[in-house]
Amino acid sequence: MAAESVSGFLDIRAAAPFLVAAVAFYFLVEQLSYHRKKGPLSGPALVVPFLGSVAPMIRDPTGFWDTQAKRAKESGVGLAADYLVGRYIVFIRDSELSQRVFANVRPDAFHLIGHPFGKKLFGDHNLIYMFGEDHKDLRRRIAPNFTPRALSTYTAIQQRVILAHLRRWLDQQSDDGGAFPIRVPCRDMNLETSQTVFAGPYLTKEARRRFEHDYNLFNVGLMAMPVDLPGFAFRRARQGVARLVRTLGECARESKARMRAGGEPECLVDYWMQDTVREIDEAAAAGRPAPAHTDDEEIGGFLFDFLFAAQDASTSSLCWAVSALDSHPDVLARVRDEVAAVWSPDSGEPITAEQVLALKYTQAVAREVVRHRPPATMVPHIAGEPFQLTEWYTVPKGAIVFPSVYESSFQGFPDADAFDPDRFFSEARREDVAFKRNFLAFGAGPHQCVGQRYALNHLVLFMALFVSVMDFRRDKTDGCDDILYMPTIVPKDGCAVYLKQRCAKLPSF
Repeated sequence: MAAESVSGFLDIRAAAPFLVAAVAFYFLVEQLSYHRKKGPLSGPALVVPFLGSVAPMIRDPTGFWDTQAKRAKESGVGLAADYLVGRYIVFIRDSELSQRVFANVRPDAFHLIGHPFGKKLFGDHNLIYMFGEDHKDLRRRIAPNFTPRALSTYTAIQQRVILAHLRRWLDQQSDDGGAFPIRVPCRDMNLETSQTVFAGPYLTKEARRRFEHDYNLFNVGLMAMPVDLPGFAFRRARQGVARLVRTLGECARESKARMRAGGEPECLVDYWMQDTVREIDEAAAAGRPAPAHTDDEEIGGFLFDFLFAAQDASTSSLCWAVSALDSHPDVLARVRDEVAAVWSPDSGEPITAEQVLALKYTQAVAREVVRHRPPATMVPHIAGEPFQLTEWYTVPKGAIVFPSVYESSFQGFPDADAFDPDRFFSEARREDVAFKRNFLAFGAGPHQCVGQRYALNHLVLFMALFVSVMDFRRDKTDGCDDILYMPTIVPKDGCAVYLKQRCAKLPSF
């Protein structure tokens, strides 16, 4: 037995030089491949085998992406390179180069992925992975979800949920009198808003409870190491998404039945299913198969896309809006005066869609919040084929490119670091027109956010209600407004505020 042990030990020692040589060869090949793809771009001289820079990215996302932006800026070409979990990446700071990526989403160019490992996390049947006529057809089907009539329906729902949560915030604030961080409460409010606006009466209380649990798993998995094995956050997130999609698919099935029976739309899926059931029935009557993208679970997947797009982005914008209003008392006063001119908490009625349209300055504040702190700072794409991005640089096939909408927001606009809603309000300035190509918070090209009007309306409604019923003061501490990735950007301290009821009685409708 001892002889066998010694023999095994000697075998290992004999193999050790070959193992070292194999590791060294792998390291050399990986470095050469990285440098061949990087070419003249700024980036690390050496990369950690396979893992690349994933550890610093997870440990300090803000610092990691700031480094990419600094490299891209200092290079003078607006591009920087790095390596993440076996994938070569290109960071794009220059707005016009970002526009080139957004404009070339097609099979032989760039594929929108939404997350470096999005297909594993979201599944293959996802709006963001579609191209060409198939994508155009689906967007046509989605269009009824965001008509003025539909947005008007959502306006009343949004306000009911917002006010219920503001009442809850006041109760929680009064318990200890300390500063109240609103990031998590905003996230909870937005999740309930999205559930109610998108799926309305089709989600039971039990379904909502499970929904919140699974969505939390998804959120944690977004920022975790992409290890798709039992016990890891990424695997739990993927399983949570599958359950969420099935739940939303069941909502679509119930909505189809109700719309087919002649019911009036009460939520987003109803507006969607109105035309969908008509097309399904017409196809069946003509002996044709059901139209594409009308399967219950597939629609559930698309509804999840909407929810994901609305949830964390909106949480980010609401937190930054509160922070900006507190930091700019003149802006806060103008918003309060404008809202008071068209609506009062004492009215007992919700703000109407027509009144929302009249809040021109508040709308400008919403747009400036989104420009100054774009929630999703980057929009990952993957190069399906080599793509000549500039005269001198071709993005290699398989590279993940990160157009930075955050960096674009600070290019072109005069005094871009300043929070200045008048840039979107003043008829003389009209910076939303003059610098449209730098305002990329909602993307651009064929995949530009289809729900941007809904997102801005939600921010306007929240600000209008919040400043009307609340007196608030930010808990100012060192670094409280530093950027933290959660996964969208939020104030580092969770946007802690002191709250006090401002109106005699909170409205109820």
